[in-house]
Amino acid sequence: MKEQDVTEKMTTLSEQVDKAISQGYEENFRMVKGGLTSEKTGHPYKPDQIVISNFYRFEGYSDPEDNSILYLIETKDGKKGTLIDSYGSAADETISRFIRQVEDIQKKDSSKP
Repeated sequence: MKEQDVTEKMTTLSEQVDKAISQGYEENFRMVKGGLTSEKTGHPYKPDQIVISNFYRFEGYSDPEDNSILYLIETKDGKKGTLIDSYGSAADETISRFIRQVEDIQKKDSSKP
């Protein structure tokens, strides 16, 4: 039996953000005092108003402080965008607390369509 090469090319954070944008995730989300907000519109979102459709973790090659996570977010009103956070000791506790409150978090296998 012939062994198949099942390794997938690892991407960088910026490459994955570009891919997400090409898939329609064009909003930039950020955390503010009232919750998640769109940078374009300033519209605030509560945890029950969003779905995390996928997420990716990236580890810094030389510095653990470079660890980050990219969330692909879809809102109940049809917006799609991204939120980037650090993880580990550099994580933003406000983002972490918000994400823990989101009930619909999906992780899709990136090797499948």
